[in-house]
Amino acid sequence: MFFEGFTLTEIETPEGRIRLRHGGRGAPLLLLHGNPQTHAAWHRVAPILAERFEVICPDLRGYGGSFKPAATADHAPYAKRAMARDAMAVMRHFGHRRFLVAGHDRGARVGHRLALDQPACVERLAVLDIVPTIENFERTDAARALAYYHWFWFAQPHPIPEMVINAAPEIWFRAHTARGKSADEVFAPEALADYLAAAGNPDMIRGMCEDYRAAAGIDLEHDRASRAAGQTIACPLLVLWGGKGKVGRSGDPLAVWRRYASGSLTGGPVDTTHYLAEEDPAAVAGWLLRFFA
Repeated sequence: MFFEGFTLTEIETPEGRIRLRHGGRGAPLLLLHGNPQTHAAWHRVAPILAERFEVICPDLRGYGGSFKPAATADHAPYAKRAMARDAMAVMRHFGHRRFLVAGHDRGARVGHRLALDQPACVERLAVLDIVPTIENFERTDAARALAYYHWFWFAQPHPIPEMVINAAPEIWFRAHTARGKSADEVFAPEALADYLAAAGNPDMIRGMCEDYRAAAGIDLEHDRASRAAGQTIACPLLVLWGGKGKVGRSGDPLAVWRRYASGSLTGGPVDTTHYLAEEDPAAVAGWLLRFFA
């Protein structure tokens, strides 16, 4: 069953409408998805976690069924700080001021910023398959630029990348998400249908590109300011990455994250490529259950 026991709904936040799924009982747990996906990325893990936690899975602004602000010259509406405000608003809607957070890919970057901006609200944080945004840019060489080419392509001025993607969105999605397997092998039919519906919306493609433009600009400004101020993740941090993916190839992700975390740090690789929660949900759920419990 797809998200068995969960309710699909939309809620109003101060800045826009957010689509989400909500289910389970227990300590509140926020799950944030990555690019170019929706909250459906958690469909294999969320029901397992819902046996122990109240699980809330929103679409990030710009993605899926959530609101998609207009683009601006500074890309501030798509800064991770803005997305973190949405996360706070979602959790407050459900009556939670302090909660657990797990994020994958772009969602992990939102979780990182949330833990810096609202340390009293994030009890524990899990980040899946990333190193900090500032590290990804500052450590870039030719090999890394090729591996993460989409970071630089999506960040090109509007509407150049949008025009290319919108010409054939399904072909682009399948090529972009390929990690040695086809999209039909990695993603469940219901999840893939949700991703492709989102990819077919030009407003979502614009929002996705604005997310990456923000990462290359205003997010770096925020990250540098946090680093200069000595801000670190104070709560316990779990770092997971795909052992067959790119994140661990240029060094130990735990060693990288140690420079950005002052609390306890744990984690390790999962035997997957990039889509940990969909390729090996049992392993990911096991890590999260142990960490959050």
